[in-house]
Amino acid sequence: MTTIDIDHTSRWFGNVVAVNDVTMRIGPGVTGLLGPNGAGKSTLINMMGGFLAPSTGTVTLDGAPIWRNEQVYRQIGVVPEREAMYDFLTGREFVVANAELHGLDDAAAQRALATVEMEYAQDRKIATYSKGMRQRVKMASALVHEPSVLLLDEPFNGMDPRQRMQLMDLLRRMGDEGRTVLFSSHILEEVEQLASHIEVVVAGRHAASGDFRKIRRLMTDRPHRYLVRSSDDRALAAALIADPSTAGIEVDLKEGALRIQAVDFGRFTELLPQVARAHGIRLLTVSPSDESLESVFSYLVAA
Repeated sequence: MTTIDIDHTSRWFGNVVAVNDVTMRIGPGVTGLLGPNGAGKSTLINMMGGFLAPSTGTVTLDGAPIWRNEQVYRQIGVVPEREAMYDFLTGREFVVANAELHGLDDAAAQRALATVEMEYAQDRKIATYSKGMRQRVKMASALVHEPSVLLLDEPFNGMDPRQRMQLMDLLRRMGDEGRTVLFSSHILEEVEQLASHIEVVVAGRHAASGDFRKIRRLMTDRPHRYLVRSSDDRALAAALIADPSTAGIEVDLKEGALRIQAVDFGRFTELLPQVARAHGIRLLTVSPSDESLESVFSYLVAA
């Protein structure tokens, strides 16, 4: 049961603090590392993969330091987000090169290419690959030695829906086999579909940890802001403001709409159509106006 432990770990670059006193444990199964762009996810993965040294604290694999420990690479596979690759090689040559670094033969490379369903393009130059194909050949390279730990940085970027489903199925299987799989994402839906456990980072800090459904409920309980257009905005505002599910309503003359802050999400979603029907008001637009991840994670940090 392979486990990565991050203990009071920080990493800074000059005056910029990328990771700030983070403690978390990544164990067998699929874990989602979730956070907005720039939150420190890539820095954490680079420290877990042995590419960066912690400025303070420790990052260990089953108790052994990862930084400058060649032995851990027998257990770890890394799929980085960055696009830099050897474009003059074919996909097969790229994966074979990594197999040889592990003392393995061409058969291991062929198995890895088959696992990610890239056999059909293995003899094409990487320079001709789409972003999704590049992601899959990087995945094959990371899997060539059958690692017990797989670290993926934004692995679904550039993939079409079919490729995304194939990769999700593969990661689920690996998690079910007892491997330790960590993938980063800034997209809630990707994490919800795949990860049973979630770690949330915001601005370099560890904001939340645990079962995805519990954290999702935390997010749902936060104040929601909606942009609403109707056939009679002022009458609708007057009818809604008296209900405790709304904390404030602003008439936006420039947008020709209401900006509503709802503090009871469930009640408000039932109340709005009922009030509109009772007053003969037609709802033309109802859309959330603050559903960015930054607003979600800011709420989690403040909670």
